[in-house]
Amino acid sequence: MSNFAFYTVAFLVVLGVLIVVHELGHYTVARLCGVKVLRFSVGFGRAVWQRRLGVDKTEWAIGIFPLGGYVKMLDEREGKVAPGELHRAFNRQPVGKRSAIVAAGPLANFALAIVLYWGVFMAGSNELLPILGKPPSQSPAAAAGITNGEAVRTVDGTPVATWTDLRWLLLQKAVDQESATLELIDEAGHITIRRLALAAAAEQGWEGDALDRLGIGFYRPPIPPVVGKVFEGGVGEKAGLEPGDRIVAIDGLEIATWPDLVVKVRESAGKTLLFSFLRGERMLAASLVPVAAEERGRTVGRIGVAVADSGEPRREVRTFVRYGFFEAGRKAFQETWDKSAFSLVMLGKMLTGEVSWRNLSGPVTIADYAGQSARLGTDYYLKFMALVSISLGVLNLLPIPVLDGGHLMYHMIEVVRRGPLSERAMEIGQQIGLSLLLALMAFAFFNDINRLLSG
Repeated sequence: MSNFAFYTVAFLVVLGVLIVVHELGHYTVARLCGVKVLRFSVGFGRAVWQRRLGVDKTEWAIGIFPLGGYVKMLDEREGKVAPGELHRAFNRQPVGKRSAIVAAGPLANFALAIVLYWGVFMAGSNELLPILGKPPSQSPAAAAGITNGEAVRTVDGTPVATWTDLRWLLLQKAVDQESATLELIDEAGHITIRRLALAAAAEQGWEGDALDRLGIGFYRPPIPPVVGKVFEGGVGEKAGLEPGDRIVAIDGLEIATWPDLVVKVRESAGKTLLFSFLRGERMLAASLVPVAAEERGRTVGRIGVAVADSGEPRREVRTFVRYGFFEAGRKAFQETWDKSAFSLVMLGKMLTGEVSWRNLSGPVTIADYAGQSARLGTDYYLKFMALVSISLGVLNLLPIPVLDGGHLMYHMIEVVRRGPLSERAMEIGQQIGLSLLLALMAFAFFNDINRLLSG
């Protein structure tokens, strides 16, 4: 399967599952409340597939445009209703029932996220340990005194078990704190406390990798940059590299460890690199052009050589994390709650200008992430689906007319004023809401296109 096809399928599966779950939430509660459902559609526009099923002959359909869906219920505002079915019309239901039907869609998305996280946490996954690499000079991490190989035990007293835990905690702290206290332990078992300044995480309006701006990167083992094997027909062989060659510099920049070499080669596909290397006592040089290769949806450079075995024991950098049924459930609820709250905080900061609107993602970016996570493995893919499901739930609960949150806002106003708003007022609200929604979509598409053009 081609890369484009794989990413497209991964995206459509995520989108399809989330839309179906959302609309099933509305549909199920509507039926429980005695409301007649006329149509259940995944997608908009002309139907490419449709069937009438059930006692009510509900029309089930798939629309040609897949970015959304809807459940159409019996409603006097949308057409004439037979006298014998008035009690089943949506608009005739008490405000409590109507609110329950409207809220059921977003709540179904939150429930799906909990189920997905629960399953992933119970099944377990291989995770990176929270071991820090050498930070760039002038970075907040360097200023805090962090060195290569220190492992994080806690962040502000909260235990850290994996790299994912560390990343998430630092992002949360950076939203409203100036610094965080890290408890670290080195390979010798010495414990130190570092105070990490967090202001740099938001210095570009949260665009890009916030941890990278803090100087927080993963551990790079101090493996000597010595060639152990040269693959036949590869770039290294053609350039004359041999086992035992020690790479000293690339384009004049010192190479101290094998990971330094790997990073430089991977980011230089198709570019000419000047290798300076020691062969015994002699200093030699060779020009190499790393060939481009696809790896997990990204283009990387390769030169066809492998590292020499230094004979030193390799440090374990991964751990298998699995939780029992109840602990996995508790963690799934906590994860869903934390990410929902974080999404709301970030949306609020977008409105106040603290966070750039360039962080808003559209379908192209989501499709890219869907493909990348699918290539990484089932656990990553399901976690990504859970995250998008949370985002969909939060977005739909915003008090914007045309969204579920807008309808809930109308219902609250109805309770306060003891009567529904006029049809004219709701019509104006719908127009305003649609305009806001189109503006959000325009921003998202613009950001997608900008990311594509800028790489």
